[in-house]
Amino acid sequence: MMRAIEVTRFGPPEVLRPVEVPDPVPGPGQVLVEVQAAAVVFADTLVRSGTMPGAGPTPFVLGNGVGGAVTALGDGVDPGLLGRPVIGSTGGRGGYAQRALVGTDALIEVPDGVSVPDATALLADGRTATTLVRQAPPRPGGYALVEAAGGGVGTLLVQLAAAAGAMVIAAASGVAKLELAGTLGAHAGVDYSRPDWPERVREVTGGHGVELVFESVGGAVGRAALDLLAPGGRMVVFGRASGTPLRLEPGEAERRGITVIDFFAQPHPPEALRRASVAALDEALAGRLRPVIGQTYPLERAAEAHEAIEARTTTGKTLLLP
Repeated sequence: MMRAIEVTRFGPPEVLRPVEVPDPVPGPGQVLVEVQAAAVVFADTLVRSGTMPGAGPTPFVLGNGVGGAVTALGDGVDPGLLGRPVIGSTGGRGGYAQRALVGTDALIEVPDGVSVPDATALLADGRTATTLVRQAPPRPGGYALVEAAGGGVGTLLVQLAAAAGAMVIAAASGVAKLELAGTLGAHAGVDYSRPDWPERVREVTGGHGVELVFESVGGAVGRAALDLLAPGGRMVVFGRASGTPLRLEPGEAERRGITVIDFFAQPHPPEALRRASVAALDEALAGRLRPVIGQTYPLERAAEAHEAIEARTTTGKTLLLP
């Protein structure tokens, strides 16, 4: 038997309950991972609350991204994987547990020199960040606005954009997150909980606006960021943490000469996502990308992790440590 965290019904964080369940048994093409770190992401809170389409019937064990050591193999699996440190996606279920099943098609070996928690932090956020900068490459000397710059993806985008030579403007709520972004290479920071934050961005850019926006908040923040785009500018939309999608007027992009890219409307085949995760690990191994693990929780306190994410009090990545 093993400990796991179950969504007993859809609702607030307290519906997450510790339970004892049988150890999973790997089938053909699967491995059993002794979980050392499980990623907690904003999407998990949507699944738990029942607002994510297709969440399925309760109860179930939540969690997608895990890292740990391979302890058992299903049929057809390379025996050389036994004992190896790996990260992988469970498919959206079973990650908040002491042990989890991962298909070999979703498995990535952790290179020597990168810790399992760091690799787990990069599994989803790293592939998202590296894919975003490939879709909308920051340009040397151009101003790039990164929303939610203190979050898991945002902290990575700040580093990648700065490494590309962009003048990064970090947007986040609170001094601590902005100070963190500054240590990661941000040229300037703006607190978007203040109503005058767009004016601050205009001051930083000399009134010219920004060339690139990584938009993950939506609502009023996303709309204000869109208004800050200079002619010829680009915005890539990859989230709506506010709960409200970005409002774009019909024909506005063409009229203003800007480009708005919907991250989720682009094809992301599994092999491309895998390559993006590997690329993030390579960047970490080379010392060019540092995942920020802002807070960790023991497995039994998964509900507290969800509360913190929903309250916007977290910085960087949140992990459960079984």
